[in-house]
Amino acid sequence: MKTERIFPRATITPKAEAALLRGHPWVYDAEITALDRVPENGALVDVVSKKDRYLGTGLYSEKSKIRLRLISRNANDTFDGAFWERKLRWAWEYRKAVLRPEDLKCCRLIFGEADGFPGLTVDRFGPILSVQVLSVGMELRKELLLPLLAEILRGDGQEISGIYERNDAALRAKEGLAQYKGWFPLPGETPPERAMTEIVENGIRYLVDVENGQKTGFFLDQKFNRQAVARLAKDRTVLDCFTHTGSFALNAAMGGAAHVTAVDVSESAVELARDNVRRNGLESTVECVCANVFDLLPELEKQPQRYDFIILDPPAFTKSRATVANAITGYKEINYRAMKLLPRGGYLATCSCSHFATEEKFIAMLESAARDAGVQLRQIEARQQAPDHPILWGVEETSYLKFYLFQVI
Repeated sequence: MKTERIFPRATITPKAEAALLRGHPWVYDAEITALDRVPENGALVDVVSKKDRYLGTGLYSEKSKIRLRLISRNANDTFDGAFWERKLRWAWEYRKAVLRPEDLKCCRLIFGEADGFPGLTVDRFGPILSVQVLSVGMELRKELLLPLLAEILRGDGQEISGIYERNDAALRAKEGLAQYKGWFPLPGETPPERAMTEIVENGIRYLVDVENGQKTGFFLDQKFNRQAVARLAKDRTVLDCFTHTGSFALNAAMGGAAHVTAVDVSESAVELARDNVRRNGLESTVECVCANVFDLLPELEKQPQRYDFIILDPPAFTKSRATVANAITGYKEINYRAMKLLPRGGYLATCSCSHFATEEKFIAMLESAARDAGVQLRQIEARQQAPDHPILWGVEETSYLKFYLFQVI
């Protein structure tokens, strides 16, 4: 490198170099062949090839197998407050470009590596920002980043009343970080009394419990897939499996479904779904049931045909490569049962939110389930996550949601 650098320098393997040149921002511990000096935990480190070619600058994590996470590939960056403010503004301007104005009040503002903030997730639920920090580099910089983000949004006319940290994820332990949740102290401000707020998505009202809801409080990535379901639901009898807060069920009902049964194994999730049904005045259309979908679908096969549209939106059946085979077995079971249950001409919405269950594996599973069920699938749409969860090419982890709409013939 010709430019004089002040940061520690990590030399990496040719394999790691090739991954970085393809666009991936991670360097694993075993891929570092030399460090010219030991960096502080969370510090900036320059990454170079064996031939001393500058590849980027990343944040160092002394405890994680992901030892370095790149935040820049520009040797002229200075990593001061202006650098981080510029990146935050880019993220906000991107959302303004890809979403409708009404969707900006309820969207993902920062999607980790896809926005250049490795290990940081920020979701907006009305006036509350829900934050999850999963890397030590972002943990050390949140005192700068979070007030800056609130300032940028407020400066653009957005109402922000508080920032809630959902740092209760087990993944933090891999970074040597403690688990906790609570209000982030914005300087000179008193946070709201409760971490609960009402949001509107696709014209449907939800009560979001930012403190206790799953992950950051509500799953925003299916926003437009729910609209696709609503368009198909008119006059149909719908079974929404793994309903969680009732979002697909409510979209189907608002789309004109004749009747919707929303099912979840969690009684607390079912109660929340019922509350959302009441909130939208859909009690006459939506029925919420607490049941295990794996048990319910075989039982429904023994009964007179009731449903002509089934939605399968399960949680991630796998969070590692080691359990992919078991996950595919689970996906096949519910899809096979749904295909058997549907009449000819019925409709199926099915998805997976695990990036380990790749698109190729998911498609192969669907083909196998259809063969075993003795049906053929006519594809209506293949979709992914909403654009506020951008997919960064070269970073496979950012492409995780598979969503298919079929007619069973």
